[in-house]
Amino acid sequence: MTSIGTGYDLSASTYSPDGRIFQVEYANKAVENSGTAIGLRVKDGVVLAVEKLVHSKLLVPGANRRIQTIDKHIGLATAGLLADGRNVSNRARDEAANFRQLWNAPVTLKDLADRLGLYAQAYTLYSSVRPFGISTILGSVDKNGPALYIVEPSGVTYGYHGAAVGKGKQLAKTELEKLKLSELSTREAVIEAARIIYLVHDDAKEKEFELEMSWIGDETKGLHLPVPKDLFKEAEQKAKDALENFE
Repeated sequence: MTSIGTGYDLSASTYSPDGRIFQVEYANKAVENSGTAIGLRVKDGVVLAVEKLVHSKLLVPGANRRIQTIDKHIGLATAGLLADGRNVSNRARDEAANFRQLWNAPVTLKDLADRLGLYAQAYTLYSSVRPFGISTILGSVDKNGPALYIVEPSGVTYGYHGAAVGKGKQLAKTELEKLKLSELSTREAVIEAARIIYLVHDDAKEKEFELEMSWIGDETKGLHLPVPKDLFKEAEQKAKDALENFE
């Protein structure tokens, strides 16, 4: 009995006969059509990097950022639909603010990831809404040390040492698995993150892209900040050099 094209994909609240929710699978496809986002959890912090595809030369550089600050110590990177990413990042800020107001302490990343997972999952329960077409990478250094989580469109959350979502996630995961992440510093991780993003973009050369990177750790005194310009330029140049040698 086939469950494709028979109306089971019209609503997020309807199961197919083989137990699938097609709207959630379509949301995952929306993520796969987006630029790649990666996160590296290393010995002294977390680095986030995003391949932001530029669809027009008329766009202002730096607009519509895909990496955002949620709390002073938490960064968020998204792959998928940009507007959905903005909605989820605003929700994440509300959750972090509510936690701080209630407990008079900064939210841990595990608690925030769990709350965002519940929020995303709620959008898979009702026929009047659709699942978010984004996968979210959350990075932080909290009282438990460096942490990295992914929240998927289904609401599932996982903790990672190295995470990748988006179009080039398979190649990015392969490259991340080659690294000894627990031995890297955040500075070294910035260089590696830029190299991986340039490598995965090589499969889609016809499209222009902007590299976005941020970090949290000892170098930033526990704050989520953009990577400094001098280090950013160095990482970008080394990534271009590595790509030429790779070819």
